[in-house]
Amino acid sequence: MKTKALLEDLRVKDNNELNDELVNAKKELFNLRFQNATNQLDNTARIKDVRKKIARIQTIITQKQS
Repeated sequence: MKTKALLEDLRVKDNNELNDELVNAKKELFNLRFQNATNQLDNTARIKDVRKKIARIQTIITQKQS
C-alpha cells in the first residue's frame, strides 16, 4: 500500500520536482552506503528501499518524456 501511495504522489509531480526527488534519493543512498562502510548502519534493508525508490522515480521521468 505504501508503494501505491508513493507512485501516485510521484505521478502528480512535474519534471523539476521529480528531478529534485531523484537528487535527494541519490544523496540519501550515498549517505547510507557511507554509513554501511563504516559499520554505523543498523538497517541495511534501507539501502534496497532507496535503490527501488530511485528506480521508480527514473521510470516515471522516462514515462513522462514519451
